[in-house]
Amino acid sequence: MIDPALAFQTAVRGTLIGAPAVVAHVLPDNIRAGMVRPDRLPCVVLGDARTDFLGCAAGSQRLARVFLTLHVWAQEDGADTAREIGAAIQDALAFGPKDTAEIAVDDWQQPRLVWLRDPQPELTLTHGAMALEAVVRWRV
Repeated sequence: MIDPALAFQTAVRGTLIGAPAVVAHVLPDNIRAGMVRPDRLPCVVLGDARTDFLGCAAGSQRLARVFLTLHVWAQEDGADTAREIGAAIQDALAFGPKDTAEIAVDDWQQPRLVWLRDPQPELTLTHGAMALEAVVRWRV
């Protein structure tokens, strides 16, 4: 694996798609990586990632701290819906994303979430940005 951030992003998406409370509000196809501004609502967009490589571990393993920004978007008339989606994501990720065949999550920081008003008021969107952080391990 070249970049553990992609594997972490996949693990987060898999955990969200596997959470009934999340998919009750957001279609699985609308939980995706990509551009921050949505084209389908409501949606969860897995945005920018950053990786800090931490070094080696036993058994030909590597460690990295991965940071990922997750964006929640919904219509402003559905501000409560956006917050319900955010709460469902918080619940789904309470103990971190599930380990995958590619990575194991060794350390998980509780997500931090901030709600923002859309800078283009005519679009009437509610936007939440959630910061995710974990130490992941993988075998080379």
